[in-house]
Amino acid sequence: MCGVIAGRTNPTLQGQQNGDMVFRVPGFHADNTEELIAAFQKAVDDYIETCAKIGKAPEKPYSGKLMFRVDPEVHAHAALAAKLKGQSLNAWAAGVLRDAAQATTGGAVAV
Repeated sequence: MCGVIAGRTNPTLQGQQNGDMVFRVPGFHADNTEELIAAFQKAVDDYIETCAKIGKAPEKPYSGKLMFRVDPEVHAHAALAAKLKGQSLNAWAAGVLRDAAQATTGGAVAV
């Protein structure tokens, strides 16, 4: 399954492979770039309008930035685990969070 991220202020379309994760995104298709941008904008407009009609807040993509605090001992153990895996702490933590989230949600994303 693939997701596409774009915005009105940035007309660049960005595709991203998301494995088994399920994202609720508006569907659209086109034969060329100009039609694709127009179809995407219409799909987003329709999605926002539908959300307003049913009284639901539109879902927004996450930034990918996550900051949280842990005990210094946990931080030290995590840093050592990352080093032993030959990874940066960020890469190691991202993998651990991904695996835990997929195990908990079965790969589905619900907001």
